[in-house]
Amino acid sequence: MSGGMKTLARETVIYGGTTIIQRSLSWFLALFWTYYLPSQADMGIVNNFYAWIALFLVILIYGLETGFFRFANKQEESPDKVFSTAITSLSATTLLFVALTLLFLYPVSRGLNMGEKPHYIVMMVFIIALDVFGAIPFAYLRYKNRPVRFAAIKLSNIVITILLNLFFFLVMPLLDARYPGAFGWYRIENSVEYILIANLVASFVQTLLVFSQVRIRYQWGGLPLLKRMLQYSLPLLILGVAGILNQNAAIILFPEIYPDATPGKLEAYRELGIYSASMKIAIILIVMTQAFRYAFEPFIFAKSNDGGDNKRAYADVTRYFIIFGLFVVLAVMGYMDIIKYLIKSTYHAGLTVVPIVMMGELFFGVYFNLSLWYKLTDKTQWGAYMSLMGLVITLAINILFIPSYSYMACAWASFFANLVMMIVSYLLGQKHYPIKYDLKYAALFFSVSMLFLAVILLGFIYVENIWIRLTVNTILIVAYVVLALKKGFPAGILGRAPVIGKFINIK
Repeated sequence: MSGGMKTLARETVIYGGTTIIQRSLSWFLALFWTYYLPSQADMGIVNNFYAWIALFLVILIYGLETGFFRFANKQEESPDKVFSTAITSLSATTLLFVALTLLFLYPVSRGLNMGEKPHYIVMMVFIIALDVFGAIPFAYLRYKNRPVRFAAIKLSNIVITILLNLFFFLVMPLLDARYPGAFGWYRIENSVEYILIANLVASFVQTLLVFSQVRIRYQWGGLPLLKRMLQYSLPLLILGVAGILNQNAAIILFPEIYPDATPGKLEAYRELGIYSASMKIAIILIVMTQAFRYAFEPFIFAKSNDGGDNKRAYADVTRYFIIFGLFVVLAVMGYMDIIKYLIKSTYHAGLTVVPIVMMGELFFGVYFNLSLWYKLTDKTQWGAYMSLMGLVITLAINILFIPSYSYMACAWASFFANLVMMIVSYLLGQKHYPIKYDLKYAALFFSVSMLFLAVILLGFIYVENIWIRLTVNTILIVAYVVLALKKGFPAGILGRAPVIGKFINIK
């Protein structure tokens, strides 16, 4: 392997590993909240806030992260000038966002059902602002090939957030009980506030750390450079907003659509809290499929480079992804009697959404693999079209069915939106960049896994004994694994794969 490839592989591991660790720690933190937040409504409020934060981060960065990379790598542009222009533009628009929000704080608070707690909105706005300010400096670290510093600063954010959450939810209750009256400011019913404070502190520290790593001479590039950067970046904003809304539209819209006459829409937030907690179980698939990509995809593409058949490699990755994803679905559902205790029992009513959401995420993963065609043929506008199509389906199902079916509508909206996007991407890909995917094997594994999943789900209804259920489910999962090893993988491939090959070698 050449020096350049080794560097690329090392950076891929660091950046990818950082993302997986961040997501995993954030996932554990969310599970922690289900046990320590005073109510399900608080869980709903927190997840609603984070959905809004994710949306506004995409809006306020408006593609300039990618724009910075594009223009900083052009020989005719000074990287210092590109950085200065990007950070100036983001600072101006973000400060305008903060000023307008504070100016209209009370109407905004009432619009977000926080009329009695406008300070929640203030903290949320400053979290967004700090994260936006840090976006270009993080892009600068990647441009300068400093993955270790990038990873360390990124991980500092989640570590600080977790430590402060442990302080507020574990240490402070003990201190308050041991020394009554000594901590008059502490109220467990203010849990949402403490979560926002923890995030605000973490974002502030992260922003200071990342700016400390930037070594540039400020050079305003002028309006012509800014205009060119915006012409490149703003179309990415549409794609980004559509993507984030596909993921979070239900959580953002739920309190407004769900019929609720209680003060502060607490019943709507309670339902949303149950749904959000159950979603955390389904996130197991997202984290594990990311790990699959970082562990297995480079190996497949390396093999293709040796043999020159890139299309075969793309088909292989999709095939193995489907096999692996269906295994995760079966494993999670097969051991749900154990896994469900990751969240507090008061949230277990929402576990009915888990198989639906997991299948929806599996469809999205397949869609992601299939979407190579529009990237390789420079027809990236199709990515925007399909994201917008998925968004329309998501919004339509949620708006029409949340009033009658509550959070079950959210699960089915994700399922059908991702299914349609996957099918459309496959059909368009066969027209513009034909790849011979193993549809026979995909159908085989999908049919077998759905049959096994049906047996598992029926077991929850008709088999009361948990040990019988677990035994039957284990037999089914082992049978699927045997089928995958015998039919799904070419002879010897697992033994040569990185990480996996250390533990298994099928001849």
